[in-house]
Amino acid sequence: MGFLEDFQASVESLPSMLHRNYSLMRELDKSLQGVQLENEQRCQQEIEDIKHGLESGSITYDPAKLKFSEEAIEEQKHCVRIADEKVALATQTYDLTNSHFRAKVPTELPAPAIDLELPVDPNEPTYCFCNQVSYGEMVACDNPNCKIEWYHIGCVGVKELPKGKWYCPSCVGFQKKRKGK
Repeated sequence: MGFLEDFQASVESLPSMLHRNYSLMRELDKSLQGVQLENEQRCQQEIEDIKHGLESGSITYDPAKLKFSEEAIEEQKHCVRIADEKVALATQTYDLTNSHFRAKVPTELPAPAIDLELPVDPNEPTYCFCNQVSYGEMVACDNPNCKIEWYHIGCVGVKELPKGKWYCPSCVGFQKKRKGK
């Protein structure tokens, strides 16, 4: 099977996986909104109760004792857990998409240019195949003669920074050609 057939086969399942992830994110978002609303109402009620207690004299002002209830704190922690789950799912979705569209490019071919439409200062240097400014995590090619040198990890399909030497797709292809001679 050639490159295009392999690519097409791997991409066929992508829409259903993306649909599933986005549906899960929507469900998490609805859940988060519900918990946040309940928590805001609980906290507002607790603040009102404290105000009335202070005004009536049934509560004395002691900043160390004026705290939200354990239920309110647990709801806030639950909100953070849901938000973390959403971020993890968004990262997984990004990695899934990135792996289908970046890692599927053979190393002998240059990676396609990406138009991110980032505002670029003409005096700021650009990097990577995408010819964009430095942003996010980047990885350096260990070939001292590499023409580009620095790459965005998403553009080269790297999920985490490599431990040890790493060569960009252009330099790997060049080294393979040199070794073949």
